[in-house]
Amino acid sequence: MQRRQWLQAAALTLVSGTLLQKTVLAQVTTVEVWKDPNCGCCQLWVEHLQAHGFKVNVRDVGNTAARQRLGMPEKWGSCHTATVGGYVIEGHVPAADIRRLLKERPVALGLSVPGMPIGSPGMDGPEYKGRKDAFDVLLVQKDGSAKSFQAYPAKSRMV
Repeated sequence: MQRRQWLQAAALTLVSGTLLQKTVLAQVTTVEVWKDPNCGCCQLWVEHLQAHGFKVNVRDVGNTAARQRLGMPEKWGSCHTATVGGYVIEGHVPAADIRRLLKERPVALGLSVPGMPIGSPGMDGPEYKGRKDAFDVLLVQKDGSAKSFQAYPAKSRMV
């Protein structure tokens, strides 16, 4: 009987520890962001990440130097650059794709949404009247090549 109680306690401890570890990791996922202090769409992207459970540290110093230092090719550039979990995030990448990246952990430099596609997080304000252009989230390799990580189709404008 004593052995059975010990095994039950050990199993409960293991399960509790695993759940606690997952909860703590989810709560402490911090994103470091470099952006222009006057960029509204960058701030909206930061708010998108916060709304999806990320802690965000913002550096309002522009992102060009950070992008170069982190090795993100200019051709995949956008208006803000970030790091999370050892990856570089460039542009208006949806929080769900960052979570997927962190879960799957592919060998890569990071993710990019080049340019500023309308309808992407931060570029989806009321002034766009529901317009959503098609865009791809790119998985950028360390050699600078990229492939689609997630495709988002265009959606018709709601009048």
